[in-house]
Amino acid sequence: MFHVEHDSTDESADWVPDAVQRVFGDRADLAQQYWTSLSTDGVERGLIGPREVPRLWERHLLNCAVVGELIPDGASVVDVGSGAGLPGIPLAIARPDLTVFLVEPLLRRSVYLAEIVDALGLSATVVRGRAEQPGVVKEAGGADVVTSRAVAPLEKLARWSLPLVHEGGVMLALKGSTAEDEIERDRAALTRLGASGPDVVLCGRDVVPQPTIVVRAERVHRTHRASRFSAGS
Repeated sequence: MFHVEHDSTDESADWVPDAVQRVFGDRADLAQQYWTSLSTDGVERGLIGPREVPRLWERHLLNCAVVGELIPDGASVVDVGSGAGLPGIPLAIARPDLTVFLVEPLLRRSVYLAEIVDALGLSATVVRGRAEQPGVVKEAGGADVVTSRAVAPLEKLARWSLPLVHEGGVMLALKGSTAEDEIERDRAALTRLGASGPDVVLCGRDVVPQPTIVVRAERVHRTHRASRFSAGS
């Protein structure tokens, strides 16, 4: 059922069909349609590099979808800088209980997002604009969770992301192996911005060969921020 490409970067993809079924369940066919779109139309439109096609399942679709482990049932999710829809679309496919907003400033990307959301019949809304723009905050703000993937350094990302979630909401930033270093570098700035934590969480340990690295931070309540500042005064 699932089309799997092999190349020198793909040691063994025998696990892919089982992982796709486990993560996407009875919506695996939608995930396959999205894979096909990214590997063809996405490449032609410059949304995905052709070298990424052999590893779309592992490094993109599954890598993103497993973040659903950190998202509660029925949550509203804002995906900042969604690009070709990662991680927002895999989450919307794997978790139809979620309400997803795909925030993307570039026209050609937002057009693609609208097309694929319509084609797959997903519960997702495309919002064209930058995360920090008042119109975007008004339309998509107050969410439970904000996600991002390879968008910006952690401090800048927090400036864009935290205003989009309610107090007690969570920022989930998909990062690479330098996640711990980014946290140490930007911890003080994140505290000033109203983020508690942050910490590194690994998702999909039993699904993908390399777990997804996520920086998780919670937007603290104003009273908590005030008490912290008072204690330090």
